[in-house]
Amino acid sequence: MSKDFILPDIGEGIVECEIVEWLVAEGDTVKEDQPVVEVMTDKAMVEIPAKDDGVVEKLYYQKGDIAKVHEPLFRINAEGDASDDAAPASDDAAPASSDAAETTDFILPDIGEGIVECEIVEWLVSEGDEVKEDQPVVEVMTDKATVEIPAKEDGKVVKLYHKKGDIAEVHKPLFALQPAGGVEPSQQAKDSAQAQQKNTPSQSADGGAEPAQPARQGKAVASPAVRRLARENSINIADVPGSGKKGRVLKQDIKDFVAGDKPSSASSSQTQTTAAPAQQSGGTRTEAIRGVKAAMAKQMMNSVSTIPHFTYSDEFDLTNLIALREKLKEQYKEKGVRLTVMPFFIKALSLALKEFPIMNAQVNDDCTEVTYFDDHNIGMAVDTKIGLLVPNVKQVQNKSIIDVANEVTRLTQAAREGKVPQADMKGGTISISNIGVIGGTVATPIINKPEAAIVALGKVQELPRFDENGQVVARKMMTVSWSGDHRIIDGGTIARFNKRWQEFLEDPTSMLVNMV
Repeated sequence: MSKDFILPDIGEGIVECEIVEWLVAEGDTVKEDQPVVEVMTDKAMVEIPAKDDGVVEKLYYQKGDIAKVHEPLFRINAEGDASDDAAPASDDAAPASSDAAETTDFILPDIGEGIVECEIVEWLVSEGDEVKEDQPVVEVMTDKATVEIPAKEDGKVVKLYHKKGDIAEVHKPLFALQPAGGVEPSQQAKDSAQAQQKNTPSQSADGGAEPAQPARQGKAVASPAVRRLARENSINIADVPGSGKKGRVLKQDIKDFVAGDKPSSASSSQTQTTAAPAQQSGGTRTEAIRGVKAAMAKQMMNSVSTIPHFTYSDEFDLTNLIALREKLKEQYKEKGVRLTVMPFFIKALSLALKEFPIMNAQVNDDCTEVTYFDDHNIGMAVDTKIGLLVPNVKQVQNKSIIDVANEVTRLTQAAREGKVPQADMKGGTISISNIGVIGGTVATPIINKPEAAIVALGKVQELPRFDENGQVVARKMMTVSWSGDHRIIDGGTIARFNKRWQEFLEDPTSMLVNMV
């Protein structure tokens, strides 16, 4: 099956390179990890190896040409069958017409600021399926959310380059498509149609294969993938004879070495043969930290290492608020509105922010400037199957409680499905974490940098309290825990701000006279 080899990133900031020497010719058979071309960047000379076994069908550049990163470098038949145009054809021969020759790779585009890779969550099509333009083809998970990638054009899916759970890299092939209208020949292919290539260095002058190079002392020449394979098999790669150019060790060399004698571990193998099998106990399991969890780890580490946190806690009496919510929820449920206490918390927070704008501000890294935001974009942390997401309700200062309730419902549902639009994840100015829905009363939340404050809501408990007459009564109490950026927020400010927020929530009717 034919596919283009896309020139990968070959160094930080490098966008192009010069073709120094092709190490293969069109029609040559190559092995995975076999060097195909030598290129020169502005920093060093680099050998580019093949990703798969197969036959080189087309070289898109000539020696001395400038090749661009993330664009096709050569075409390979990954199934090992050379295309018909590799052999001479008579004038009256029918033109070659294989499906493979008419395929094009779909390159994974930029799917978010700073995102360089994603995990394949689910393929929504199979090889051989017909797809339409804009039809979702695959669901991928980035470090921020789950995203559906659509097809760019009508056609038939020929090849899926990744399996479910694999990591796909941005600007690299995701799947191969046979377009309904055929493939436009690339400009690179046109420019290099008359390229004259040398014989592959993997063959000697008489056409025979070069003998394997003897084992070397010191560092072996091999790609990172081959070195990893050697480590997985407990092999000293310096002991492996390399069959590639200049003694380069290929994957097949490792496999052949595993199948044969391993001098470096012969004695240990003999010892293991006579030893009694060990009982399995105390096992461990290692998992990669990916996606949203990896982003959260990086964000939290950055926050606590650069922001001087300080905490403040207080107790709220929510008896009146909960009674009001119970009174209204059935009425609005009939109108399709899910009214929880969260919209009241968010709206009351916005009203308090009007009086304490420093709580809705952000400081730069050098702590030389403070930026105040007119919009109250209030984030709410949502615990999801893919990790913690913090979408935010935009412009709360301009919304009613019902408007906020509808936004809370939409964002919560999207977050739990892992499909929050990127716009809803950006631009937050202050955050609420509702740990109380799971349990716990007091927390020390970490600020969602670059915001200046975050509050954690504890669980609501019915507790005995004294009323104004000194009588013990049952009240619905909740502890709130603040973390503030001590560079711009002091204890007095956060205490007064919290007191104002508390007044709105303990007497929810007082919010009415403060709403616009």
